[in-house]
Amino acid sequence: MSAPKPMTQEALMSAFGGESMAHTRYLVFAEIAESEGFKNVARLFKAIAFSERVHARNHYKTLENLNVDAKVVAGAPFGPGNTSKNLELAIRGERFEVEEMYPVYVEIAEKQNEKAAAQSFRWALEAERIHASLFAIAKEYVERGEDMPLEGNVWICPTCGYTSIGKTPPEKCPICQLSGSYFASF
Repeated sequence: MSAPKPMTQEALMSAFGGESMAHTRYLVFAEIAESEGFKNVARLFKAIAFSERVHARNHYKTLENLNVDAKVVAGAPFGPGNTSKNLELAIRGERFEVEEMYPVYVEIAEKQNEKAAAQSFRWALEAERIHASLFAIAKEYVERGEDMPLEGNVWICPTCGYTSIGKTPPEKCPICQLSGSYFASF
């Protein structure tokens, strides 16, 4: 298998950089939420950080046939603050990925017939939609000074990053079809 075509390669590297930064940013946000008494919001940040790591891993593995040094340009909202502000930053980042970044990256990969990259981008896109929604719900609670109620655990598919909340994981991942028995629990 050869390296992805240059435009797809650049998109993969940028997505890897953005997902890697989101992973770390959400872990920092989890620490802040924990210190402010938002235990469930902290758990949500930790779970979604794991999902972002899954996305970064998938993008990185698609680049396995490269052997280059490269600067990666990836957008990220900076300026951490309290949990309310951090949720706003997270929502902005997720919406950017859903509304702008991943739709374009999917199209590039598909036009260049880069199937593995297109799949990696599609999987991330589907999960990011869920993340944006969950962060928006969490922000509504935090704005009222309340922790987000979580009925059960936050479940993350270790293959594609799909995210769900409940007492048990889904029987099968609706994105990649992996058995729910493999999901990570937070």
